[in-house]
Amino acid sequence: MSFLDYIRPQRRLVILRMLSEIASHRTNTSVLVDGANHYGVVSTRDDVRTDVSWLAEQGLVRTEQLTDNVQLVVLTERGADVAEGRASVPGVRKPSPR
Repeated sequence: MSFLDYIRPQRRLVILRMLSEIASHRTNTSVLVDGANHYGVVSTRDDVRTDVSWLAEQGLVRTEQLTDNVQLVVLTERGADVAEGRASVPGVRKPSPR
């Protein structure tokens, strides 16, 4: 297993958890990049955009392109279940008990 194979599922969980902690359950990818880096999951904008696209394909988030450079990311019910550990999806790390 490469380091990327380890970090990708972790970053996806961090994205879902950040969205679950925001009252509106939505934010843009720039905020998610800053948040992931704050939590120690070193991430580029491309990393986060790629993972957000993957999460959207799994039905865990919805996205909306606001401008050429700004993408809004919205947590779905299924994504909230995964963030809280009530459901699991291969490719997203299972959360530890809080």
